This record gives sequence, structure tokens and C-alpha cells, in this order.
Amino acid sequence: MDPLDRYRPLVDDFEAFLDACRRPLPSAVRVNTIKASVERATAALDAEGVGWEQAAWNDRVMTVDTDRPGNTWPYYHGWLHGQEEVSALPATALSPEPGERVWDACAAPGSKTTHLAALMDDRGLLVANDSNLGRLSALRSNAERLGVTNVAVTNQDARNFSLKPFGGREFDRALVDAPCSCEGTIRKNPDALDGWTMDHVRGVAGVQKGILRRAVQATRAGGTVVYSTCTFAPEENEGVLDHVLREEDCRLVDHGLDVDCIPGVTEWDGETYDDSVRKAARIYPHFQDTGGFFVAKLEVGA
Repeated sequence: MDPLDRYRPLVDDFEAFLDACRRPLPSAVRVNTIKASVERATAALDAEGVGWEQAAWNDRVMTVDTDRPGNTWPYYHGWLHGQEEVSALPATALSPEPGERVWDACAAPGSKTTHLAALMDDRGLLVANDSNLGRLSALRSNAERLGVTNVAVTNQDARNFSLKPFGGREFDRALVDAPCSCEGTIRKNPDALDGWTMDHVRGVAGVQKGILRRAVQATRAGGTVVYSTCTFAPEENEGVLDHVLREEDCRLVDHGLDVDCIPGVTEWDGETYDDSVRKAARIYPHFQDTGGFFVAKLEVGA
């Protein structure tokens, strides 16, 4: 069975959903405002004859009519970063302020980390952590190319992340863009579902619960945690939120994203989830010609 068939009960126009999943993903970039304004970056694309179209929800994110944006001069200068449109949603939802303390729990290869740094105007403390040492080299390379200077890189299991190296102080905000079964990336990675199993879904859901619980614990009362994945599986999305809502002092709040989406689901495969998971956003590929994504925003110490 195609793993996507299990989501037929969740998707209103399932044939449009499948058609979108089978099409290649448009090439997209994010303007790196640490180095260039949107006007300067788009003028440089115009000068190179590269067509572009801004996302309806964010003028810093745009699709481009080249599948090799990395070969353009604005990219070379660090004015642009290749980043799928929906991949820009978590940092936008977290909305960090300059000068704050922010933790990116699963940071490599750094697209969302560098987006957070840009939203912080490269000021404050941004701790970019990843348990995979090999992937941290890509994070460091991206941070250097994009001119990020407020980042500290750590290599810990996020489930047991220690605040000691940072004075024991909790963070103002935390992002958990969790490792997942990656079903929503099938347009970018056609082999994403090869080897898919329910055992893997259940296993990675356990890891996600541990990381999100630690993120809530490591964030100050009144602070914000954003949880996101690139998968459709409720076990890895609403199921994780439901678990953490029961175990930690937090509540779900509106995500504040102006995108086409549907609410999180409260029932799935015999399981019932906390009704507040409806505040999460499910984004399907046929909604706005993107990858699939899931985003939820939590307030700590509610």
C-alpha cells in the first residue's frame, strides 16, 4: 500500500493531494536580510534575468524560475538561501526578537537557524544544536556564508540538553523542527517513502516527544515553543502534542501564520487527542503548491 493512502480520510480533495505529491517542487529561496534587503536581492535577480514570485504570506520568501539558484550572484554573496517555502514557516511562527535567547533544538543543516538569526537582526543568543555531528559542518558553512554571528553550535541529544554551558538560564523561545518520517518532502525527494514502515513512525514519534518535552522545560514561563515536522502522520504531529500537553506545563496557542491550512486532527486510528491540537496547522502540497508541513505553537507555563 502507498503510505499516502492512509491519509485519504484526512484530505478533502485526495486526488488533488496525490497529483501535487507527484509533481516536482518549485525552486524557492529566502532573502537573507542580514546581508541584503528584499529590494536589493530581487534587483540582483532581475539583473541576472532570473524570474521570481514572492510568497503570498511572506515577501522574503519567493519561488524562482531556475532550479539552480546557487549558481546566481545574489546567492554567492549570501543575499539568498535556497529554502523550500514551507520550511520558512517555523521561524516565522516563532518570531524571535533581537536580543533574545533562542534555542534551535534540531538545527542542522541550518536553514531555519539562519532564518531565526535574520529575524533577530543577528543580535542576542541563538543556540543551534544537533545530535548529528556530521550534519553540523553544513550548518556552520551556511551560517558563515550568510553572515550569522550570534550563533553558538552544540552537539547534544536534544532530549537531554544541558543549560549549564549557557549559565543555566532558560531560553525565551525554542524551535523543535523534529526529525520525522519526511512524508511531506516527497516532491523534493521522490524516494522519501522508500522503506517507510509504521515501526519507524512509532519509533521517531517517541524521539519527538522527548525533544519537545525538553524544549518546554528549557523555555522560561511565558516563553514560546514552536513544533514542526514535514510529515502527515498524526502519530508524529497531534499525537506528540497531546503527549506533551499532558506531561508539561504548556498550552497551544494560535500559530499566527497567514497560509492556506487546515486545523490539526483530534481523532485518528482509534486515538483521541486533546481538542486544542486543532490550533495546529496542517499544510498539504495542493494548497499552495508546496511541500507538506505541520506547525504548532505552544506557550510555556500557562
